Amino acid sequence: MSLINDVNANKDSADIPLYRFWQPRFWLLWAGVLILRILAFLPYRQQMHLGRALGRILCRVLPERRKIAAVNLRLCFPDLDDTEIRKLLRKHFESLGMGVFELALAWWLSDDKLVELVQLSGLQNIQKSLRNGHGVVICSGHFSATELTGRAVRLNVPIDAAVYRPMRNPLVDQLVRRGRGGAAENLITKDDVRKMIRDLKAGSTIWYASDQSYIGKYSALVTFFDEPAMTNTALTHIARLSEAAVHFYVPRRLADGAGYSAEIYPALHNFPTDDPAADALRINKLLEKNIRLAPDEYYWIHRRFKGRPEPFPDPYMNSNKANSG
Repeated sequence: MSLINDVNANKDSADIPLYRFWQPRFWLLWAGVLILRILAFLPYRQQMHLGRALGRILCRVLPERRKIAAVNLRLCFPDLDDTEIRKLLRKHFESLGMGVFELALAWWLSDDKLVELVQLSGLQNIQKSLRNGHGVVICSGHFSATELTGRAVRLNVPIDAAVYRPMRNPLVDQLVRRGRGGAAENLITKDDVRKMIRDLKAGSTIWYASDQSYIGKYSALVTFFDEPAMTNTALTHIARLSEAAVHFYVPRRLADGAGYSAEIYPALHNFPTDDPAADALRINKLLEKNIRLAPDEYYWIHRRFKGRPEPFPDPYMNSNKANSG
């Protein structure tokens, strides 16, 4: 069986042996993984220092992503002037660079050292829902430290699955699959709503994030930072049919650079409702509140405001100003 057939056959369930990725087109990526593995032996603060340096490089060599992030920041923080936007943009890319090292920590850090780095609060909220016989949805957004802190959560409560979007590069896909094994036992593709519902009905706990642009059966135009955005509303459907408790979750780096905090909210009251758009807006507001506390740690490099219907323009087209930074 060819590597491509292996990928297609296994993308939703099993891992592909990494030795299958021996072709020259993967060598550069393998070299990067090897370097990252070696650097993972450095003390934590040195890794974060190197991460910030890497982020400054990424800001220069990824102009398209820099442009997208700048557009998003200007839309979501209209009160900031150009100088403040450029400063936040640079800080965001430093955060992305740190996130590369945090991903390595999520893969290779020992449990004992992980416990020292991550301060968890609210674990009793999930435990209460599980004792009451509910499945649990841990709802979060795309924050830098989610993978790493997710491992710490799994040390304390059973995490059965994480909703997952397959990567285009098959080697990256397999590496991420293995890395996320630290935060969840299995992966569920983002469109497999039926499996999510079945697992939650059986009492599972699932990681879930719906904060990227989405156009499909379960979508609505909902504001995000007061800007209309196509938003996934499937969480309402999933929670209603499975009767799962929905807990909001937010990770954050500590201000002193010593590690992370991770907070698990109590189960959302009166969720879901009969209005999926209102439910999605409620989740967006929770995201906004926490993003404002550390805006550089959110993933701004996604086209959050793409795919909007008329009369809303595509903000990522012909924006030379956004390419500054």
